[in-house]
Amino acid sequence: MIIDTHCHLDIKDYDNLEEVIKNMEGNYMIASGYNLESNKHVIELVNKYDNIFGTIGLHPSDVTEDYESDLLFIESNINNPKIVGVGEIGLDYYWEKDNKELQKEVFIKQIELARKYNKTIVIHSREAILDTYNILDEYLGNNKAVLHCYSSNIEMAKRFKKFNIKFGISGVLTFKNSSKLKEVVKELNLSDLLLETDSPYLTPEPYRGKKNEPSYTKYVAEAIAKIKEVEYEKVLEITTQNAISQFDLNI
Repeated sequence: MIIDTHCHLDIKDYDNLEEVIKNMEGNYMIASGYNLESNKHVIELVNKYDNIFGTIGLHPSDVTEDYESDLLFIESNINNPKIVGVGEIGLDYYWEKDNKELQKEVFIKQIELARKYNKTIVIHSREAILDTYNILDEYLGNNKAVLHCYSSNIEMAKRFKKFNIKFGISGVLTFKNSSKLKEVVKELNLSDLLLETDSPYLTPEPYRGKKNEPSYTKYVAEAIAKIKEVEYEKVLEITTQNAISQFDLNI
């Protein structure tokens, strides 16, 4: 069994969504929401498909001053048994540079919401790793978290290990210029890692340049196995158990 712990299955991204989902038959996906529209679609997906779980959240690039209604929707749907986390949430100083304080405010409120309902948080952090760390240090407590598509260095990864956290490893690992991420994977334990695609983005080799999909998770697992010098089946076994535990999946 393989679990893609972070994918976006938006209708606008796939004209063959049924086929994409069918390609993961016998395996599992966690579909990630990022704004009101996508959160509603995640709810529809998890209610329709047995092998899809979901997280709902407000992405930093979608944060506006009137964010309260978005958080109310998240809270009103958070107890759906197929919703296993709050995310994708966090900080993005690459695309959004002018509202850093607002991003922090909304990030903290969603962490507090996740803690209130004992849900795992799924974190987006782009060019904001120190602020992400400092906020988690103050607000996360013992709550479970995932650093989605981890892109920082091994030194920061070791600092984050003080939290109840896993590191999402995407198809970026298969890129030739991913030496920093390869070092992270080499140095961390398999017990620290989760597989993800971030579909339809970050397509791994050998399909780089084409649209990504959850069935390509296997290429991430193969890359991890090669770097860690372990059997592919062992990567699947341990990362699957990691996902089940970190998201409290009822599988």
